[in-house]
Amino acid sequence: MDIMDSRRRSKISGKFMLTVGVATLCIIYLKSSSNPSSPVQFTVHEPGVTHVLVTGGAGYIGSHASLRLLKESYRVTIVDNLSRGNLGAVKILQELFPEPGRLQFIYADLGDSKAVNKIFAENAFDAVMHFAAVAYVGESTAEPLRYYHNITSNTLVVLEAMASHGVKTLIYSSTCATYGEPKVMPITEETPQVPINPYGKAKKMSEDIILDFSKTSKMAVMILRYFNVIGSDPEGRLGEAPPPELREQGRISGACFDAARGIIPGLKIRGTDYSTADGTCVRDYIDVTDLVDAHVKALARATPGKVGIYNVGTGKGSSVKEFVEACKKATGVPIKIEYLSRRPGDYAEVYSDPSKIKRELNWVARYTNLDKSLKTAWIWQKSHRNGYGNPRKSVL
Repeated sequence: MDIMDSRRRSKISGKFMLTVGVATLCIIYLKSSSNPSSPVQFTVHEPGVTHVLVTGGAGYIGSHASLRLLKESYRVTIVDNLSRGNLGAVKILQELFPEPGRLQFIYADLGDSKAVNKIFAENAFDAVMHFAAVAYVGESTAEPLRYYHNITSNTLVVLEAMASHGVKTLIYSSTCATYGEPKVMPITEETPQVPINPYGKAKKMSEDIILDFSKTSKMAVMILRYFNVIGSDPEGRLGEAPPPELREQGRISGACFDAARGIIPGLKIRGTDYSTADGTCVRDYIDVTDLVDAHVKALARATPGKVGIYNVGTGKGSSVKEFVEACKKATGVPIKIEYLSRRPGDYAEVYSDPSKIKRELNWVARYTNLDKSLKTAWIWQKSHRNGYGNPRKSVL
């Protein structure tokens, strides 16, 4: 027994050392590749150049926003701990924009206030686009403390760093989940915010902190409450690639594509007894290309001492069953459907009234065809079966 225990301990020790070694190499690689450009250009304010810190810029929405900013000649610093983001997305952006002074990546956790303060001290930011956050309703009900820490506490850390280093412009990534389940549709910016899950509550708390701080700081603040995001870069460079362990928690589009590719046996629809036309949830699906366009317009219109709050949606709702039919059409695969009970924290019907953002920022959703948005995303999914880990040139 002693010999067997010794062997087990030896194997466990060996595995542990191997894991530590791999992790160390990954961190060294990340640090060595985090700033491919000359760091000097990121440390000074340059006339005519707006330097934007994009938190969570390696994630699905953040990477698309970074791409758009870079195309618009902004200087971009991405900060991400890669817990939900993808280094592969950052590498693609680095390849697209290799010129000095365009893009740098910093591996850091926003929960580490010392690291965040150091980042602000060493860089001359003109604005912050704050995307970084865990963002799954179901997961938030199972792990509420994680969500309050990751969303609310981390936002406070970012605001404190902005205050300490004189960064006066914030574009905040919020959500329609802050409204909860309103009795009247569509949702306007004046609809009462009564969130019903920790994700929405944490986001509302962050909004409240931002609004309170803005009253005394003369910040330029834009809060964008957006709805259900779908789609991908029309040119096929970026897409959505959640960690495998979060597939059950992810967006319905990801689940549809996984079912179409045979990664999972079928699609699980949670809740068929809602008070909607077909019994399934109704949502406002906004294409990621339209969403990042709203962020760029918000940044351009941000005004010191003023706060803008906007819904970002199409203004129409589609049921889950309608979405699944569109996904079947986009993929050409007869996806198997399994109907389950409701998911905790979900609500029946949510869609936006986007008239305010149209009126004040001249923004309208252009990619409003579900079939087309899903088809674009499907093209990326087919050529990236393993996400950014193993992109393939050929399609299935």
